[in-house]
Amino acid sequence: MGTIATDRVLPAWADEVRRRYLRGEAWEFILHGNVYDVLLHDGKLVTVSEFLANVLLAPTKDTVILYNLSTGTRFTKRKFGVDGYEDLILSKEPGKVLPLMERALTTEDRVGVILEYAESIVPAADVSLSSTDDRSSVITLHRWSLLRQMEKADSIILLIAENLAELHPKLVSNPRVATVRVPMPSKEERKAIIRHVDPSQSDGDVERLAEVTAGLKSIQIKAILTPAEASSDDVQARSKYLEELLGGGASAKERAEKLAHITQGMSRDEIRKLIAPDGKVAAGQTSDSRAEIDRLVAARKREIIERECFGLIEFVTPQHGFDVVGGMEEVKKDLGLIAKNIREGRTKRVPMGILFTGPMGTGKTFVCEAFAKESGLTTIKLKNFRSKWVGATEGNLERILSVIQAIGQILVIIDEGDRAFGGTSDGDGDGGTSSRVIARIKEFMSDTENRGRVLFILMTNRPDKLDIDIKRAGRLDRKIPFLYPQTADEVILILAAQFRKNKVKIEGGVGDYLVSAAGMVGYSNADIEAIVLLAADYASERGPDVAVGVGDLARATLDYLPSRDVEMIEYMELLAVFEASNRRMLPKKYADLPVDELQARMQLLKIKCGGRR
Repeated sequence: MGTIATDRVLPAWADEVRRRYLRGEAWEFILHGNVYDVLLHDGKLVTVSEFLANVLLAPTKDTVILYNLSTGTRFTKRKFGVDGYEDLILSKEPGKVLPLMERALTTEDRVGVILEYAESIVPAADVSLSSTDDRSSVITLHRWSLLRQMEKADSIILLIAENLAELHPKLVSNPRVATVRVPMPSKEERKAIIRHVDPSQSDGDVERLAEVTAGLKSIQIKAILTPAEASSDDVQARSKYLEELLGGGASAKERAEKLAHITQGMSRDEIRKLIAPDGKVAAGQTSDSRAEIDRLVAARKREIIERECFGLIEFVTPQHGFDVVGGMEEVKKDLGLIAKNIREGRTKRVPMGILFTGPMGTGKTFVCEAFAKESGLTTIKLKNFRSKWVGATEGNLERILSVIQAIGQILVIIDEGDRAFGGTSDGDGDGGTSSRVIARIKEFMSDTENRGRVLFILMTNRPDKLDIDIKRAGRLDRKIPFLYPQTADEVILILAAQFRKNKVKIEGGVGDYLVSAAGMVGYSNADIEAIVLLAADYASERGPDVAVGVGDLARATLDYLPSRDVEMIEYMELLAVFEASNRRMLPKKYADLPVDELQARMQLLKIKCGGRR
């Protein structure tokens, strides 16, 4: 095999291409992932295509050709008299360009070909739905991977595509075509970019900003720290407004001028919420200035990532901790220990994932957000990433997972997990999409390198509809049951939390409401909250700001009619009991019952309710 540039330090992914090429593994490569970013090379920012052409290939190849469907063919390096040069320059259609490139590849030595936006040349599609040109392109590129002339001629072909799922599977699955993932920038690479775009930053500020910008591409970091030039009037107006927010003074003016560029494009209301979220800003403190920049960068990062993922994820900003969660002492104790291990960096003691299971209205989402607050992790929720288009679902999932991997120290919430990973029970009817999605999720969740960096919480009231393999230890290590309160004492704890959460004043102590609490045994947390709010409405009939009395709560308890399917709720509770990973989390009602008796009851309910949702 021939050579590729080795006289300088290459990024890990580029070095992998070089090593695999030199070993003779392949001469055709697919580069995927973060392929439309910029790299810092010799003090300049260059695109991935420019880096490949001018740094990786140019030193050892006589001819380097770049092609995409929009701009056609261009040569970054050309041996005099390349066969078909004029025709290549004039053509844009793959049906004409690829045969001409093949002529150059088979008649010339040391040719490097870079095919940008390869998904537009060989798109993923059913053969029967592909055009003749698309089928021809697939066959051409497949044949190239098998031509021994390429190896003898020391030539290489590089296909660039953001998502493997968007490329034709005949190429992706070809063992003679090597795939190499271009990752998001590492922390060291982010630090280098920050120093490059803003040399005035101190080492401490660079370190801090590198942490804040985790999950962003280099080009996005550059855009945040050095946005496009705005009109001087716009900058001055924003500086003046910022100076007013910061309370005036010399230090406020200096800080305002620095922040004016980062806040470009933001409304005054957005600026105010980020700079002075509580309406107060202490002027003249360096730490405040840093906090302001961190908040602005984090807001920009959130905006960019949400846009990058096209609404596939949603950032969660938890507003409460465990202090407003009533009851569930064993659950809070267990989750509190996990949160402490995360905060203190004991990653080996953090589970890979947690399953929250139990009937609707038991507080799974509420507790999950409280855990997010306690752990301090960046938190996102997965939205519906499924699509009707071929390969789009897998592509959406890969985009999400690459962002999750890049951000790190992240909590991923998957609500209604049985629906997210469900669809058809066997994956038929959707072309196998469900099975491929589940397989990829399982692979990612079981990657031990993510332990302590990426934590999944999957919530469902129907764990029986989940793929059984996704629930095993090593993916969902902890399984926590959420059940309706079984005693009046448990209801009292939930009542106290609901009074605090909804800022409802009461007469006397919460223990005075024990009689009403007994009437709420078996109610969901959501039902109990509805009763508390109804009692507050009854109290307000006597006047504004009147405290809720025992009579108000008793009246609300008698008046409220919960909408319930008793058999389905019992079935969901039993499912949660059987999924639980610790007996101590079960109420006495279930902990003391023989397993055989529980199993028999669940089988009976499964016959009645198993097919319902």
